[in-house]
Amino acid sequence: MNATSPTTPATPVTPAPSGKRRTLLIGFTVLLIIALIGYGIYWFIFSSHYESTDDGYVAGNMVQVTPQVGGTVTAINADDTDLVQAGKPLIELDRADAKVALDQSEAQLAQTVREVRTLFVNNNTLTANVKARTDEVDRATADLKRRQELAGTGAVSKEEVDHAKTAVQSAQAALDAAKEQLNSNRVLTDRTTIAKHPNVLRAAAQVQAAYLAYSRTTLPAPITGYVAKRSVQVGQRIAPGTPLLSIVPLNALWVDANFKEVQVSRMRIGQPVTLRSDIYGSDVTYHGKVLGLSAGTGAAFALLPAQNASGNWIKIVQRVPVRIALDPAELESHPLRVGLSMQIKVDIADASGTSLTSKEPGRTLPAYKTTVFDNAGQEADALIARIIAENSNKSAEGDKE
Repeated sequence: MNATSPTTPATPVTPAPSGKRRTLLIGFTVLLIIALIGYGIYWFIFSSHYESTDDGYVAGNMVQVTPQVGGTVTAINADDTDLVQAGKPLIELDRADAKVALDQSEAQLAQTVREVRTLFVNNNTLTANVKARTDEVDRATADLKRRQELAGTGAVSKEEVDHAKTAVQSAQAALDAAKEQLNSNRVLTDRTTIAKHPNVLRAAAQVQAAYLAYSRTTLPAPITGYVAKRSVQVGQRIAPGTPLLSIVPLNALWVDANFKEVQVSRMRIGQPVTLRSDIYGSDVTYHGKVLGLSAGTGAAFALLPAQNASGNWIKIVQRVPVRIALDPAELESHPLRVGLSMQIKVDIADASGTSLTSKEPGRTLPAYKTTVFDNAGQEADALIARIIAENSNKSAEGDKE
């Protein structure tokens, strides 16, 4: 019987890679190396010169309208989303009490002007009185002299001479009193006029205060913009300083971009910026410039700043707010709203500038100034001048010495 030999398992044979597959692998590797080299060149020439972030938001001035005097709201002339021009009356308050106070101050000014005018007129009266008393002294002195000459002849008694001396003394005393009255009145009118007299100025200041309180019962728009956050209602009793509504000038917006702290080392004031808004997408590109970098990170100015010394410390990359100005022409053609998200790319190729403002920056910013309240003061001055002119005599101003 023949012995059966054990069966030997067959060894799998790996097919040799074909030449086509090897060519594809080599080509792919070469393409990958070329792509990496190309990306490296692109990053070195272009990408390394830009810093970008999507943590940016449109910001702007939100001007609160607050009353300077208290009162009851009688009319509201604008509502949310309305465009208002600077100086337009927005809110009106009940002005009955203010009108009464203004009328009283006007009457007091008129009375004061007439009283001061009397002081100037009295200068002439008292001057004439001094002249009359002087004449009386001269006459009494002459009478005394004649009686003293006749006393030696016996034609005039000693009693008459004594009476003449008493008359001279009385006339001199009356003259001294008249001069004191004139000097006292001149003290009240010396080196001044009716319009510049202290009493008139005090009464005029009361008229000005009353007129300002009266004019402030109408609240004008301090700037041109869109009404937002209106909270006031008709009939509401409001106190001075109560926020009533806000006005947002959409033609003077900027962007606050929050870059990581590792991104701002080469960021400088004046560097060009390109921006895109989520509201318009990639169809619209805004252009701007870096206005400045914040003096601290967002965490430093937070209401509850992090206490890293407490022991519960976790390393977190901080962000530095960067303010970016927008092109006014582009902003006008494609309006933005406060709070919209923005995608920002800053060209940091030119890092020759400074990251800190060393002087007043030469840039176009909205004018943080309003002149709508100036008219009230000018109208008050005109009212005061009219009252003084109506109650004073111009010739009396020159009747002083």
